[in-house]
Amino acid sequence: MATSALVSGAVFAGPASDFHYKPDTLAFANSTVFGYSQGKIVSGHNPATKEKTHRYTRRCFIMSRTVEQFHKFARFDPRAGAISDEELAHRIRVVTHRQPWLDPWPPAQRVVFPGYRNLRELSEARASVLQQNIGLGWPTYARVGNFRMFFLHSHSYQDKMHQAIERAMAQQGFFVAYLSDFPILHINHSVLVYAHERKRAPDGTDRYLVYDPNHPDGPRELKWLPATRSFDFQKDEEFVGGFTRVFQVYGKPLQ
Repeated sequence: MATSALVSGAVFAGPASDFHYKPDTLAFANSTVFGYSQGKIVSGHNPATKEKTHRYTRRCFIMSRTVEQFHKFARFDPRAGAISDEELAHRIRVVTHRQPWLDPWPPAQRVVFPGYRNLRELSEARASVLQQNIGLGWPTYARVGNFRMFFLHSHSYQDKMHQAIERAMAQQGFFVAYLSDFPILHINHSVLVYAHERKRAPDGTDRYLVYDPNHPDGPRELKWLPATRSFDFQKDEEFVGGFTRVFQVYGKPLQ
């Protein structure tokens, strides 16, 4: 079925511009369930989200995927008038039901979101509509690809993931990364790798910029350390920083 038949009343236009962090990411955050300090759980709930009914949690996979999908399959038209919540929800679902590993849609097929300049502006103004329609968080716990965290712990597999990130960056693509240090579980998280920092360190360390759904204000850093053939993720309140394994998700079916 043609895309135009799927999007009632939608207007189609050209492709999105090159990826830029602030305009091309979501304004709202994925809130953690627990309260953290220096990477350690200090509370059974996150004090920043006191009202349980209003918490937006366990969506890091969904939000990382959504940012890629909007960049590939959507376009914004600030000159047109904003649409109703019902029509906006419909268009969001068209974009987020498209498999993220597929090629970007050509200009004639991209879904237009009128009234806003970019995803950041849309997600600031219509956060609740986006949150209700980009996907549920709990199914990510049952993803088939998650089984890798239990037994793929070798350096050779991490070499493979490093090479996959390098290929994605060379092709100006995306790499949705599942970060885990199982069985320690200091980190169990997903981010979107979108750029290779231009200057390589003297020791050969590769540095990547990532969109972290927990931290919408600016990019964070994932590093590949050739000396240990391992990845290192930037410290924050929820993660003590340092070692993490990387597994690619949403790169192909059942991944």
